[in-house]
Amino acid sequence: MDDKLREEAAAWLEFYRELGIEDFYRREPIATGPAQRLDAGPAKPPEPRVAPSAVHPPAAPTRVVMESRPVVPRPVASAPPAAIQPPVPSLSLFEAPAPRHSGPETLAQIRQDLGDCRRCKLAGGRKTIVFGDGNPHAELVFVGEGPGADEDEQGLPFVGRAGKLLNRMIQSIEMAREEVYICNVVKCRPPGNRTPEKDEIEECSPFLYRQIAAIKPRLVCCLGAPAVRTVLGIKEGITKIRGRFYEFASCKALATVHPAYVLRNPREEKILREDFEKIREFLKGA
Repeated sequence: MDDKLREEAAAWLEFYRELGIEDFYRREPIATGPAQRLDAGPAKPPEPRVAPSAVHPPAAPTRVVMESRPVVPRPVASAPPAAIQPPVPSLSLFEAPAPRHSGPETLAQIRQDLGDCRRCKLAGGRKTIVFGDGNPHAELVFVGEGPGADEDEQGLPFVGRAGKLLNRMIQSIEMAREEVYICNVVKCRPPGNRTPEKDEIEECSPFLYRQIAAIKPRLVCCLGAPAVRTVLGIKEGITKIRGRFYEFASCKALATVHPAYVLRNPREEKILREDFEKIREFLKGA
């Protein structure tokens, strides 16, 4: 082997050594047909296959990064699917039971649950929520229809003309407003002081029931037909059933006219006085 061929072979060996190839072997020829001569002597070792650009390798061959074979991930046994739970039906606050608290529910907790209420369309026209006012442990609870303009402005129930008449009636039975609790069927003012509509009452009345349950009064006085229908479920005319006592939960309920009705019909003030006298007698009884 001449010097030029030896240098070329040495360059090739160094090139393959850089690629990590250090061993060469000669594969035995395989007879594939009669055309192949068996006496042709040993076959020449196959020349290494190289890229066309490597026919004339440089003195310092460039390192070639061999492409690795893609690794096929082994299948992993997946965990059995969790049992599918049936969808929980969506309940409004009023279809669901009252929140569980440690001990009896308080008015403060009910007010917190009410929050910045947007449960019915009355929320769009109100200024303030009129939750209720008075003694949280009162023996007597008054339930009206809904806030008026003055109540919406101040956030307190019965502070307008009807409220002043109610205060006089309370004083007539030797009680103070601070001794009783006053609230309404709905907590937001209906537009134009109209009667609350069915869907509005359905959304708001559960808070009223919770208020009464938290106070545990001896007597609930329903002022006007909407309060009577909501609390007692009675649809008869208020003048037919007023002045009567009814069973309500663990207490009694009495129906009478709304003070606003008396303001429109001053001669009917005697109805309020008669019914408030029955309230006095009831509370003085055992």
